Amino acid sequence: MISKEDVKHVASLAKLKFSEEEIDEFTDKFSEVLAYVEKLNQIDTENIEPTYQVYDYNQKLREDTVKEGLQREEVLQNAIEEQYGYFKILKIVE
Repeated sequence: MISKEDVKHVASLAKLKFSEEEIDEFTDKFSEVLAYVEKLNQIDTENIEPTYQVYDYNQKLREDTVKEGLQREEVLQNAIEEQYGYFKILKIVE
C-alpha cells in the first residue's frame, strides 16, 4: 500500500504540486496499480519462454555511406539565435 506521504515525496522529487484531493486520488490509483502488479507477480512463468520480439521481422538497414553534410551557414539560417557559429539555446539545467 502506498501512503499519501509517498505520493507527496514522489511529487516533490518531480517538482509537481497537487491539491490534497489530487493526492488522495493518486494514492488510490497507485495502490490499485501496485495491487495489480502483485497479482502479476503471482503468475507461474516457470516454463514460459521469454518473448524478446513479437514479430518475426528483420529490419532492412540501408548501406552506411559517407555523404557531404550541410554547410554551417545553411544549418544556422533557421536558428532563432546563434552565437559563435553555434545554436544558442536557453539554459535549462540549474
